[in-house]
Amino acid sequence: MTNDTRTQGANKPALLVGVLLLIVAALVGYDASQQTITSTYGVGPTAMPYVVAAGLVILGLSHFVVAFREGPPQPEEADRKALLWIAGGLVFLIACIGLGGGFILAITVVFACTARGMGRQGLLIDAAIGFVLGLVIFLVFAKVLTLILPSGPLERLFL
Repeated sequence: MTNDTRTQGANKPALLVGVLLLIVAALVGYDASQQTITSTYGVGPTAMPYVVAAGLVILGLSHFVVAFREGPPQPEEADRKALLWIAGGLVFLIACIGLGGGFILAITVVFACTARGMGRQGLLIDAAIGFVLGLVIFLVFAKVLTLILPSGPLERLFL
């Protein structure tokens, strides 16, 4: 099977995504360097944009490697059920945060729905994993970075 998007040994869409990721990483890094927010203790809120920028650089460079090796895998056909699970999780995330349900509950549901969309069948186990991840992320933001994520009833127990 040939890949129609490959010219001169490189996959054009993968190259484009890699370039876009590096551009976004540069913008995030520049924005982080312009922040004047300081913290009297802990890492502070300026650390996270640098972590995000580093992650975007790694993803961008990874796209270059994939583009010049074999190219990204080509999907055969969209799995509508998987897309519905993932989209449903995203809709719940937005509604939960917008209606005051809080970050931890929103992340719990979006993690479980995304895992189901990716083919996992253990919805309750995935919800428990999502809860632990959401709680850890919330506590890192609240206690280490001194940033408060959207709070709901669960988050008020830990503040």
